[in-house]
Amino acid sequence: MGELANCPKCGRLFVKHSIRDVCEQCYKEEEALFEKVYQFLRKRENRTATMAQVVEATGVSESLITKWIKIGRLQLVHFPNLGYPCELCGAMIREGKLCRECRTKLQTELKWLEEEKKRQRKKPITYYVQQDKKR
Repeated sequence: MGELANCPKCGRLFVKHSIRDVCEQCYKEEEALFEKVYQFLRKRENRTATMAQVVEATGVSESLITKWIKIGRLQLVHFPNLGYPCELCGAMIREGKLCRECRTKLQTELKWLEEEKKRQRKKPITYYVQQDKKR
């Protein structure tokens, strides 16, 4: 069952579903824009277009095109020069959320933290007892 939400584009109240994150009217506008982008990319000479060229030719925002790529509506297999920005550094990528460099850096840092945690566990624990001097 959906929940009530305000449309992030126009502010209208709508029932939010798992497949739609905007109201019905904005969804129809997005569908028209998607069709415009898809028709542009279907032409053989435009299949090698970059993101900037698609944005310039269609007038559709890069964020909306990126959204369609991330949810799988535009398959990058068919469009070799399209991509979207890495969530950390902004480099253009074609899969996942992070570029290879950011992913490697994150994995290295995680391994270092795991090793540090293991070293901390291996340290002996020393307890100090304070004796009462009255005896």
